[in-house]
Amino acid sequence: MPEDVGASERMLGRWQQDIERKAERYQEMAARVQGLSISETSRDGSVRLTIGSNGILTHLEIAESARDKRMAEVSAEVMRTLQRAQSRIPELLQQAMAETIGTGDRTADALFDEARRTFPAPPHEDVPPPPPVDREMRFGIEDDTPRQPPGPPRPTQPPPPRRHARPDDEDDDFGGRSFLS
Repeated sequence: MPEDVGASERMLGRWQQDIERKAERYQEMAARVQGLSISETSRDGSVRLTIGSNGILTHLEIAESARDKRMAEVSAEVMRTLQRAQSRIPELLQQAMAETIGTGDRTADALFDEARRTFPAPPHEDVPPPPPVDREMRFGIEDDTPRQPPGPPRPTQPPPPRRHARPDDEDDDFGGRSFLS
């Protein structure tokens, strides 16, 4: 019987050591992932940004060349660039997992799958042409003379005073007499 107890204690000891080593590898992986940052630049170079491993924006630069663009175009470019940067997180996470805890771990696989759901690949970029700058519709002949600003508004006529009903007035406008008379 003592041999069975000794074997059980050795097995528990090995199991505890394995758990401690695994915990150390997970802590190392977490430290690596925590220290990761991803930088991305827009295709036209007008936007540069950096995100942390959690996908949160930590730095944003908008180049002077963006001043000639509409704000809607600049903000769309920021969002496209941010999404491209975030879509790289699962790849970096997988690399950190492979270097620390290995790729055959079920917990690591679950973490990687969650990262892919949270930060999917960006959609295919078909950049639509910018809408026309002047959206005003005009009909008629245009001339080259500049438009005059509108003058002050014209005063409006006050409405006629309301006639107050008298107690003997029955709203027939016949003064209490028959209309036949």
